[in-house]
Amino acid sequence: MSTEKVTEKLTPAELVRTEAAALNALAARLEGPMTEAFNRAVELVVRCGAGKGRVVVTGMGKSGIIAQKIAATLSSTGSPAIFLHPAEAVHGDLGVLMPGDVVIALSASGETEEILRLLATLKRKGDALVSFCCNLKSTLAEASDVALDCSVEREACGMNLAPTASTTAMLALGDALAIAVSLRKGFKPEDFAELHPGGKLGKQLAKVGDLMHAGEDVPVVALDTPMTDVIYEMSRKKLGITTVQESGHLRGVISDGDLRRLLEHEGGAALSKSAGEAMNTRPSTIAAGELAAKALAILEERKITSLVVVDAGGKVEGVVHLHDLWGVELI
Repeated sequence: MSTEKVTEKLTPAELVRTEAAALNALAARLEGPMTEAFNRAVELVVRCGAGKGRVVVTGMGKSGIIAQKIAATLSSTGSPAIFLHPAEAVHGDLGVLMPGDVVIALSASGETEEILRLLATLKRKGDALVSFCCNLKSTLAEASDVALDCSVEREACGMNLAPTASTTAMLALGDALAIAVSLRKGFKPEDFAELHPGGKLGKQLAKVGDLMHAGEDVPVVALDTPMTDVIYEMSRKKLGITTVQESGHLRGVISDGDLRRLLEHEGGAALSKSAGEAMNTRPSTIAAGELAAKALAILEERKITSLVVVDAGGKVEGVVHLHDLWGVELI
């Protein structure tokens, strides 16, 4: 059968199904014959992270691109990792390897020349070696401390040549390893936030204390403050509320909505009241250490626009407004 004829028989949907089948087969191995080997690989990475070791991921060509992504995923989930180009490694970059490192080598054939050149040095330095291979009888797999099977029935290519299904399997296996390691380490959303300070993701995982208005930006009045001065403070600070405090501790809140309702019910007489008489004595509050996503959930649930940030003793630390949380999504 010619290459052209084979290519014509594989539709885009069939190409995707070929890769999906490779992933399903990989999942079955992870639940069966490869479970023990995968767990050993997880243990090696966890152990190296407990010391001063890092994860060094290497691969050539398309496998090298996947290796770079795996290194990035490991780093972003709490396991320091770097990518080492195997061709550059044999020309001096092997010096990056440190005692206690774990090397993860990706090679579909297990016979990639540039990677095989590294084996003697890796063995001499004593670094643990984990391989992702499609052939467990290959030189690389047999030299590894742990060899993980990425074999596929066929590539998602009419010629069954271009690395497609095999690299997809490697990528998924790398993700599985990174997440399994992060779970073993007890990696938390707060840890993730520290490693992703920028962009939408960073804001979603930011803490309330990082986004709140604090210090002189917090609207504050005393219990005996006249309503005219309350209105002035609310207008000046532009957060739609003011806190009512006594010795720095929260006693209540007056919002734009509270003020409107008071005027509707009492008319001009409302202006003769003090802050203590008009305030909501049970305002919504949150701690500075909570995630911004939790603050957003409270605001949406209670249909309000601001939360007062207080410490465990009820002392006011700031105010977080809905506008401060733009770009945050619920998690």
